Parts: sequence; structure tokens; C-alpha cells
Amino acid sequence: MMTRYLPLASVIIPLICILASMAYSPWFNIFGNALSDLGHAVKSSVAPLFNIGLVFGGLSAYTTAIVSQRIDKHYNMVLMYTGVSLILVGVFDEVYGLLHFIVSVLFFIGIALFLLLANLKEKMKIVKLYSAMALVVIIMVWAIHFTYRVPRGAAIPEITSVALFAPVYLYIYW
Repeated sequence: MMTRYLPLASVIIPLICILASMAYSPWFNIFGNALSDLGHAVKSSVAPLFNIGLVFGGLSAYTTAIVSQRIDKHYNMVLMYTGVSLILVGVFDEVYGLLHFIVSVLFFIGIALFLLLANLKEKMKIVKLYSAMALVVIIMVWAIHFTYRVPRGAAIPEITSVALFAPVYLYIYW
């Protein structure tokens, strides 16, 4: 029964830690920073809180995939990948430079793969439609950010990606 709440924990734990980190970081600007700026071990006093939230969130997602035998194995494989990549984002914070960027990209690719998979596998038309629209919006937001540097920081594309992913993920696993 406890495992039923793992998917919810994998969303709520990181979000609470991110929101608390933002609340205790008056310097943080949602339009000018990436969320990972909160996890910079040298420059951010809230780095331990932020990074442990990502690690616990990733571990909860990974564990969800491992224990969810009733869920299609393809979902579980993509969720394991996404969970591990979230753990790596928390472990290899911005101090690690390019390595942090790579694991962050891998995490957001996992989100995109999950939405693509939902679009291909789900029977309910509303879930298929939502997954497709969410994937298009996420791709557009990241394309605008990387092409035009709008917004200047990555926090908005990051938040958009997670916010659009979470309903599909929770629908499938909860």
C-alpha cells in the first residue's frame, strides 16, 4: 500500500524542496536563473536542500518504476532512466559545469520520451491529446529559450516541462 504513494512523493518532495529553496533565496529570479542555480554548492546556501530534494525525487521515481509490475514495461524503463537522471542532476550540481548540463538535458529528454510514449500507448483520447500537446509546448518553450534566450534563465522552461509531465505521470502510476 505504501508504494501507491511513491509516484506522488516523487513529484511532491522535489517541488517542496524547490519552493523552500526559492523562498530562502531572495536573489533567485525565476526569469533570470535556472532552478539549478539554487543547487550550486558554492554559490547557494540552500544547495543541500535543493539537491537532496532532487535526489529523493529521482529515487522515488526510480523505485516507483521498479515496483510497478502492473504498468507497461516501456513506461517503467523510461521512468527508471528519468529517475536516475534526476538523481544525477542533484548529485552533479552546477559546480560540475558541462556534466551538470548534460545530466539536466538527459532528465528533460526523459520527460519528453515519457510524454511521447503516453501519446503512443494510451487508449484514452484525452490522455493522448494532452500528452501530444504537452510535448509540443515543452519543445517550443525549450527551442525559444535556446534560440532566443527568452527567458534569460532556464527556470520557466524547466517548470513548464515538469508541470506538463506530472499529470500524465501521475495518471499512469497513481
